[in-house]
Amino acid sequence: MDQKIIYGGQAVIEGVMIRGMHIVSVAVRNPKGTISTHTVPINSWFNSFIRKIPFIRGIAVMAETLAIGMRALTYSANIAAGEDEEFGKGSIAVMMILSLAFAIGFFFLLPLFASKGFESLVDSAILANIVEGVIRLVLFLLYVLVIGRAEEIRRVFMYHGAEHMAVHAYEHGEKLTTASVSKYPTAHPRCGTAFLLVVMLVAIIVFTFIPRDPLWWLITSRIVLIPVIAAASYEVIRLSGIHSTNPLLKVIAVPGLLLQRLTTREPDADQIEVAIVAMQEAISHDEMRAYPRQNSS
Repeated sequence: MDQKIIYGGQAVIEGVMIRGMHIVSVAVRNPKGTISTHTVPINSWFNSFIRKIPFIRGIAVMAETLAIGMRALTYSANIAAGEDEEFGKGSIAVMMILSLAFAIGFFFLLPLFASKGFESLVDSAILANIVEGVIRLVLFLLYVLVIGRAEEIRRVFMYHGAEHMAVHAYEHGEKLTTASVSKYPTAHPRCGTAFLLVVMLVAIIVFTFIPRDPLWWLITSRIVLIPVIAAASYEVIRLSGIHSTNPLLKVIAVPGLLLQRLTTREPDADQIEVAIVAMQEAISHDEMRAYPRQNSS
């Protein structure tokens, strides 16, 4: 293909998911030691004109990531457990709602109520909001540290590193082999971990100037402004990926790259092989459905 497509993905249980232009590809190491693959077409809505509108596209990408990420996770969990049945759409929807409820409660509402004690000590809404943001950031870092101690999550973090390495190799025009992929770093500027960190930092800026009275508005603002924060954060990550050589954007990307030392691990050859299979599956589908202007050459 003459024009590079931007590939990204995530680690799943004993596997890797890659989003292509037209399909989502999931490759999972099954209990027999072989690699099972699964592809799901991407809804054309997610590739429509909406993806070109600044800020609106960030909300669309967030919704898409939640939907395909949950499907990929449930598929990988079934394969890793040696089961073939898939979760229904209703079950996946329930898991998405529960996951969102936990994230909102733990990372947005808990810091808010924790900062109320500080609010009574100072007569400054701005300072109280900043303290709330710092508490949110600390909770996020502690959460990553704690879950990373579990053996199952450590393996997911290894697949996370393998996914990044495969994307790096593709972006550098390398043939996707274990040898070529293994020489690349496990960190990538477009990582979802970096996105979450940017969300925490942007939230500090946005919430700093939100009045802390009345209480109902304080709580509501932490929920209704999440899409706005996510949209702005997506634009920051997108710019850092497109203009990766820009000195200022390289500095902005540093915290996210450092954080990935916690959420990625060096993968072994078998895990790199899984990432390569997922990447090749996505690439092959995109090559079969290449852009018209590429076929006209």
